[in-house]
Amino acid sequence: MARSMLVLSKRWAMVLVFLSVLLVAAGGIWFAYSGKATTAAAQADKTTASTGDSSGTEILLGLAQTAISEKHLVAPMGSNAYEFYLSVLQLDPNNQTALDHLRSLLADATTEVERAINENDLNEAQRELALLREFDSSNYTLALLGGKLDAARQLMVRQDEERAAIIQAERSSSANGAQ
Repeated sequence: MARSMLVLSKRWAMVLVFLSVLLVAAGGIWFAYSGKATTAAAQADKTTASTGDSSGTEILLGLAQTAISEKHLVAPMGSNAYEFYLSVLQLDPNNQTALDHLRSLLADATTEVERAINENDLNEAQRELALLREFDSSNYTLALLGGKLDAARQLMVRQDEERAAIIQAERSSSANGAQ
């Protein structure tokens, strides 16, 4: 019986040694592949960084041209020509193509802002005006539109106050009539 126990424990020892060797080998393989993957990723990042700016600006310029052809100068938010050109300038502040297009689109873009103000879409007008001011903060037309937007906001507040006063008067008259 003692002899059978000894044989059984030797078998378990052999199994444990085999599993340990297998575990060490798997760890070594994993370490080798993860090191290569990290090195490959680092090389890919370096390649992208060296060519990414020019291809990124080209992509953004293409998106801006598409937005212009779709008449998306300053709206919708996140997908309009002005935002794309401003993104190009963040990557390349001296990009002449973006600067020229921003200048040439300014008059049409201010018309879009004025349209939003006239339609009482004041939050959208504020967003669009801020977008145009990112490009040219000292533009006189943009200053005038800012004044028009402020006046429209004040007018809207007065109209809301008048409506609230009318509702309050109706409630108080109906309360007096019920007594």
